Amino acid sequence: MTGIETITLPESMVASDVMELFDALQAGGASVRFVGGCVRDAILQRPIADIDVATDAEPARVREMLKGCHIKSVPTGVVHGTLTVVPQTRAFHVTTLRRDIKTDGRHATVAYTTDWAEDARRRDFTINGMYLGRDGTLHDYVGGLADLHEGRVRFIGRPSDRIAEDYLRILRFFRFHATYGKLEPDPEGVAACQEMALKAKNLSGERIWRELSRTLRAPEPGPVFNVMEDIGLLGVIFATKASVPRLTSLSAVEKCVASTPDPIRRLSALTLDNEAAVSKIAARLRLSGGETARMRSLSANQGQASAGMKQGPLSCLMYDLGTEVVCDLILLEWADQITSDRTKQIDVEDDWKTIWDIASTWTRPRFPLNGADLLRAGIEEGPQIGIILSTIEKWWISAAFHPDREACLKKLCEFLQDLHP
Repeated sequence: MTGIETITLPESMVASDVMELFDALQAGGASVRFVGGCVRDAILQRPIADIDVATDAEPARVREMLKGCHIKSVPTGVVHGTLTVVPQTRAFHVTTLRRDIKTDGRHATVAYTTDWAEDARRRDFTINGMYLGRDGTLHDYVGGLADLHEGRVRFIGRPSDRIAEDYLRILRFFRFHATYGKLEPDPEGVAACQEMALKAKNLSGERIWRELSRTLRAPEPGPVFNVMEDIGLLGVIFATKASVPRLTSLSAVEKCVASTPDPIRRLSALTLDNEAAVSKIAARLRLSGGETARMRSLSANQGQASAGMKQGPLSCLMYDLGTEVVCDLILLEWADQITSDRTKQIDVEDDWKTIWDIASTWTRPRFPLNGADLLRAGIEEGPQIGIILSTIEKWWISAAFHPDREACLKKLCEFLQDLHP
């Protein structure tokens, strides 16, 4: 183990519910420490998403100790030694120290241990193999602290051994490098990922998308995706062509307008080509209905947004497609233009930023009329109500949404007079 260090724990890790959990386990004679991502992010003083805990007590004993303290536990992953524990309102994962008995690249058969170093050695990366005591004492058996500070994502032990235990670690290697890496990707790790890239075919779409979506949220994912493409990994997981330059351009324009990185928008930049491509990607990654519909809308409306377009047509487009879709289209079309001709990057920036500023602050106007107005005008209830409303609404849109309720009612009267002279 490396030299002992102590860090100041963030408030979320010393909250009353966390301490209640530690008190319950330690009162029963168990050793308990924070583990994984919360340790990594606490060291870097980043926001803590989830708190995971490791203990040397076996699951049945953990449940017994928690029950005695009236703390709810659920055996959500007990086959792997993990319980979900709810001391108050937040849920935490409590996992017993383990060693792998048998692995097949997707599932592992484990045995329990009381050896913290042995548990650390079965984890994926050095930066994920550290533990923290409740007093802030760091326990590092794999050199994770140095790697974390240097921005190096490195497998624990032989990279091929770690990947053989779980093929998802191929994608996790690139996800963590995109998030924490400061250097070039570890050559041994890249070589192992390339050697075993075809194994990614065995992963479910849900697991692939869960990792990819996190990688796509990184501030600048382009360099990592370039490596993934170079080793043939993108072809394996997408089974369709990808455009990393377009993803890189999108990241740049998002940064230019301070837009939060969005996984579906970035996936569209990376893979979007036509309806067939969207269907293939959606099926492979098992995207949700909403995610698929959003990609289909972006595919179907390619070319609708253009640099410097007038506010009238832009407003009509947003009214028709929705603000979110049009904002996505602006960023994607802007990225496409840069990708096709980078010499124009500065020349087109002002025109794109102008329509972005309009679209990102636009409020959808409310059509002044509704069905009740037509009933009061003497139109019988039925399909004709919707047809007439749609006709008046199109006129209102063509007038740049300016006509107020009185003007729309007047237009309705004129329309009805023309309809029944």
